[in-house]
Amino acid sequence: MKFSLQLLASFIIIIFFFSSCKKEKDNKDLSEAAPIPVVAITDSVCLSGSVSGTMLAGKTYTICGDVVVKQGDSLVIQEGVKINFTGSVPTGIGVQGKLLCLGTKEKPIIITYPGVIKTDQPGSDPNTDPALKGKWTGIIGGTNCPMMIIKWTRIEFGGAALSPTLKTFTGAASPYPVYFANPNGIFVLEDSWLYGSVDDPWRINGGKICAMRNTFEKCGFTGGEAMNAKAGTIGDFAYNLIIGMATNGPKLSNVNVLPGAVSSNVRMYNNTIVNCGYRRAAAGRGGSINFEEGAGGMAYNNLIVNCKFGIRIVSQPIADTPNIKYGYNWYYADSASVANQFIPSLAISTCISQAKETDVPKPAAYLPLAWTIGATYTAPAAILGANNPQFVNGPVPLPTGLLLRDIAVVGNYNFVLKSTSPCIGAGFTGFAPRADVPVDLRNGATEITAPGKDIGCYQSNGRGNQH
Repeated sequence: MKFSLQLLASFIIIIFFFSSCKKEKDNKDLSEAAPIPVVAITDSVCLSGSVSGTMLAGKTYTICGDVVVKQGDSLVIQEGVKINFTGSVPTGIGVQGKLLCLGTKEKPIIITYPGVIKTDQPGSDPNTDPALKGKWTGIIGGTNCPMMIIKWTRIEFGGAALSPTLKTFTGAASPYPVYFANPNGIFVLEDSWLYGSVDDPWRINGGKICAMRNTFEKCGFTGGEAMNAKAGTIGDFAYNLIIGMATNGPKLSNVNVLPGAVSSNVRMYNNTIVNCGYRRAAAGRGGSINFEEGAGGMAYNNLIVNCKFGIRIVSQPIADTPNIKYGYNWYYADSASVANQFIPSLAISTCISQAKETDVPKPAAYLPLAWTIGATYTAPAAILGANNPQFVNGPVPLPTGLLLRDIAVVGNYNFVLKSTSPCIGAGFTGFAPRADVPVDLRNGATEITAPGKDIGCYQSNGRGNQH
């Protein structure tokens, strides 16, 4: 009997062991994706037509005709890749499948048109600036593109006219260096640079987005925003450095939303927006942050320096005002025309923005006692140059002999805050990101950075923008 009990106990232990091993194996299969085989794309010939697979780290690829990533296919671009567009006829990348640009801080991806000389000196003529002309078309996502992930990638000189092939990817009339239009898709733009464009450097018509820690420089000839999002776009836009946009930093609208889709709602926080709005052709437009037709969201902790207008809550057609929250934004002006539009007027800018006591400067410092929403005002001279954010090295105050429109790129400036900056500790952290996209090193956002305690895109704890 004793032997039988021992035998039975041993049998139970063996069953438990094999059951545990199987359970562990099953769990592992569920939690760990199978390795994705690398199908290398050759760098020995110029590329055009249907392309899928992987551009290998450190290699240089040449594109001499429109490249198309077909539905169901993927294009993976590894760290350190350089892509050169060539030829007198503008070409681009059309994406119906997945695009993964996986650059790193040490080895970013570069997408450019070689041989173009930048004219970034202050006061250069926009009419002859190659950054505003467009040498290649852009990365154009179709409405069936499920995922576009762009990390640590420098994109420059895009925005040239769409070819007949790429026009089939988008209903937009204008070309854009980056375009995404799948209302059910995921778009991530992080730690990247967008330099130059004819219109918006980035247009998005619906989808879940996360755009964090990017730098946007000198985009738009006579119009264009760092982010122009419409048609049910939801997500986060934070820790971006924006300088010299033709119109705004981020603009959000709900125009063209599909029936039954969610309304556009983006949380725009901890951005630094400098010298924007001065190439905008239409009067009463341009400046910093716009909420337009049917769009809601948040705007907190933004550092708005010498922009043509402060935050615009547009009245015609009206934004989703019940679902817009904003405050704790920091304004600086070297010009009376800028200070007079910290709160844009209804008569000049079809705007119904409110004065917020949490903003700097406080409304009482520049608004008359009888001021009402939308009314024009004349700011006192004492407001000019007040509340200097104290960049390590920035165009504040404006250098003698220059106009605000003259400074449109980062150049040798350093927009990190000095340790004595009054912007440090002045932010609001009582909200969270929307976090609509997954966090994933490959197929999502690397990090969805929470609101920071310091105003602007650079944080004293080293978080935020890494450029």
